[in-house]
Amino acid sequence: MEALYILVILAVLVIVTLYKGINIVPQGEEWVVERLGKFSRTLSPGLNIIIPYIESIRERVSTRDLILDIPEQEVITKDNAVIHTNAVTFARVTNPRDAIYGIEDFKAAIQQLVMTTLRSILGEMNLDDALSNREQIKTKLKDSIIDDVADWGVTVKSVEIQDINPSPSMQASMERQAAAERERRAIETTAEGNKNAAILEADGKLEAAKREAQAQIALANASGEAINIITQNIKDNELPAMFLLGDRYISTLQEMSKSENAKFVVYPADLQSAIKGMLGNVFKK
Repeated sequence: MEALYILVILAVLVIVTLYKGINIVPQGEEWVVERLGKFSRTLSPGLNIIIPYIESIRERVSTRDLILDIPEQEVITKDNAVIHTNAVTFARVTNPRDAIYGIEDFKAAIQQLVMTTLRSILGEMNLDDALSNREQIKTKLKDSIIDDVADWGVTVKSVEIQDINPSPSMQASMERQAAAERERRAIETTAEGNKNAAILEADGKLEAAKREAQAQIALANASGEAINIITQNIKDNELPAMFLLGDRYISTLQEMSKSENAKFVVYPADLQSAIKGMLGNVFKK
């Protein structure tokens, strides 16, 4: 009976020993092995055997890409504007030994490092530059942390800036500034349009005045020419001259009657005597 107990104990001991000694590491992981409390080696994916009771698995480390969310934080820019920003970091463990023994918690360390570095970079920039230069910020941030993270056995693949937004009070100020700028541009556009319209109107009036002057000159020249021709031809014959002057006189009175200020148009009682008098004055001159 005692022999049976011993066999059972030995069988259990063998099973436990095999269980502890044989390890199957899944793909995408590496296991850190310690021997008597000291780092021994790392196990690659597949079947691995360790020395039971002497060696043990210290940590199972994922070698796949890690997604580390960087919480939102407030940052004061160079021109004293308050902005809110957050990011996401993509990294991979390339040296499990350094990741476990180089720092207590490499994930938390990377998050804190990215947060402080991002705050420092944005603090050296103006608000407009911070809002419009995400690629520059991302590149500078990655270059600033890559050496420190490499000491922890981690490679940073990318750092993406998710949001960079002004604080609510700053957004309200920016909206008021934008509205004022749009109003200023609208006023300038309206003033420019009015100026151009006034210039065109003045040019039109000037051109009309020039043409009116030319017409008056042409009319005066034509009238003088007509009078000279009449003077040379009528000699002692008054009838053609009376007809011409009478026609001009009647035309003038008609134009006067069309005026809005004209209330009455008075015709001489003896139109023929009036024309003769005018003709006599012309001949005397």
